[in-house]
Amino acid sequence: MPTIIDGKKVAAEIKEEIARKVKAIKDSEQRAPHLAIIISGDDGASHTYVGGKINACKAVGFDYTLMHVASSISETKLLQHIDNLNQDPDIDGFIVQLPLPDHVSVEKATDRILPEKDVDGFTNQNFGSIVTEHPLLLPATPFGVMELMKRYKIETKGKHCVVVGASRIAGAPLSLMMMQQGLATVTICHMYTEELEKHTKEADILVVAVGKPGLVTKQMVKEGAVVIDIGTTRVEDSTKKSGFRLAGDVNYDEVAPMCSYITPVPGGVGPMTIASLLMNTLKAYEMRTNQA
Repeated sequence: MPTIIDGKKVAAEIKEEIARKVKAIKDSEQRAPHLAIIISGDDGASHTYVGGKINACKAVGFDYTLMHVASSISETKLLQHIDNLNQDPDIDGFIVQLPLPDHVSVEKATDRILPEKDVDGFTNQNFGSIVTEHPLLLPATPFGVMELMKRYKIETKGKHCVVVGASRIAGAPLSLMMMQQGLATVTICHMYTEELEKHTKEADILVVAVGKPGLVTKQMVKEGAVVIDIGTTRVEDSTKKSGFRLAGDVNYDEVAPMCSYITPVPGGVGPMTIASLLMNTLKAYEMRTNQA
């Protein structure tokens, strides 16, 4: 039977560790780390995600600022808000919650954030720093994956890691992190990869981040592989009170018996994204206050 990688448990441990550090900071009569969030419009899913981040800040003792702007906000005005947060000495890190209104450039908004305050790790400078000896603030989701493997003592050095999905948020940065920090041999697959099964069956560590429920079946996985499922998609389910359930990219029931380790969906990688955001915010605070 595989070891189920419990992201909820690890995220809770990380929050407890951060809360202790924040308590020590406050006990020494210093201000707490401060996270700001800009959210636009009334997208229900976005507000749910932001609510989770605010609750996490409260749980560890961070200060927080929530800026809710209209979906009609101009790109110029949104960039001004970002500039103001960049210049605010009491804000250690901030995020611009996606999605943004169609008339606002995500790339412009993201790269306007100062790298040292970019706790989502999305700016070009932070992305590029992955391949340096001392990376700045790492993209939150892949950072969470690396932390899970570290805490479960999963060996990556010299292993063959196959990453399915090349997005800027997950697959691409994780590939670099597995190569640079994990010292793994990395193959990255994407929508144009031919004979996907041929690649996935060679993986000692298989990471899937596509957003296509059930994409990976048991025929695509090597016996004893580590399987990390980042994909999370809402699918209709009349048996659920909400009318939907969360499904991963891996056919869990089929694949799990073949694995040495596997992440479930939900409860695997998902909780680690917010935990990573908190770790990045604490690091940003320490860099700004010369406590690193």
